[in-house]
Amino acid sequence: MKIEKIGEFGLINKIASKTRNSRDVVVGIGDDAAVLKYTREKYLLLAADMLVEDVHFKLKSKRAGTGAGLTGFQIGRKALAVNISDIAAMGGLPKYALISAGLPPGLPLKFAEDIYRGINSLARKYNIDIVGGDTVKSEKLIINVALSGVVEKKYLVTRKGAKCGDLIFVTGPLGGSIYAKHFKFEPRVKAARALVKKIKPTSMIDISDGLSSDLTRIIEAGNIGALIYEEQIPVSGAARKSARSKKIRPVESALHDGEDFELLFTLSKKQIDPACLRLKDIIDLPVTCIGRITKAGSGLKILRANNQIELLSVKGHDHFGKR
Repeated sequence: MKIEKIGEFGLINKIASKTRNSRDVVVGIGDDAAVLKYTREKYLLLAADMLVEDVHFKLKSKRAGTGAGLTGFQIGRKALAVNISDIAAMGGLPKYALISAGLPPGLPLKFAEDIYRGINSLARKYNIDIVGGDTVKSEKLIINVALSGVVEKKYLVTRKGAKCGDLIFVTGPLGGSIYAKHFKFEPRVKAARALVKKIKPTSMIDISDGLSSDLTRIIEAGNIGALIYEEQIPVSGAARKSARSKKIRPVESALHDGEDFELLFTLSKKQIDPACLRLKDIIDLPVTCIGRITKAGSGLKILRANNQIELLSVKGHDHFGKR
């Protein structure tokens, strides 16, 4: 069997099923970050993400030092930003990073320096120490970041925990990542910390592979279902532009494009009334209630604008093309 038959998440599940951890591992494979025992009051968080040329970005003629394309600064900034976003989704604060890079020998030195300049720009902003890593020769540009963080035990939030009746929320507008907004997004650390301190979501994830895909992960983790409302999905201007070019409805772009790096979270029934009144003030971001958690086995469904309920196809990003 080839990997493309089971897809990225099928492969991850297979790896996880054959992995055995010690009691020091609180949360292992299958969440935004691993959670390890650390101190009496805190957990240690570990996250890792990789950016690969021609998979996550295009350099075009940058190796020759000329032509259009993404800058080294943008690539380096995103490499660290996606990891910070994972730490934020667990309710934590980022601390230390290891940066590993596969560099083509013909890459201009200035471009390589700009990659690390982009990394350092965010490291300084979020008080992250760059403490090591590795560099190797590579045919294509590859940047891998391993990031550690900490979270108070009382503030830890995972993908698992949503219950039937909980409401589903997202921050910001969604969709349109094709226009490179994912190279300049701001990780939602401040918003996530405000949420866990003042409300404590029942589950949370950052939207990296698409709303439909990442909500499915919350569903699978909690053995629940979900119903979302088409007319409540916050569609970005970039998503509307993307939809026109793809000749699809804008809401489909918001549902499936991915790389929004906004927070997707759920709140319990007890939190609904007060939370809805003050959520925007608490996290200082646009926030939208887009649906509710339903009973186990009901799957992911959407209430369309014509009041018809249908199963929602999951079309988020999968590196091996399964979804």
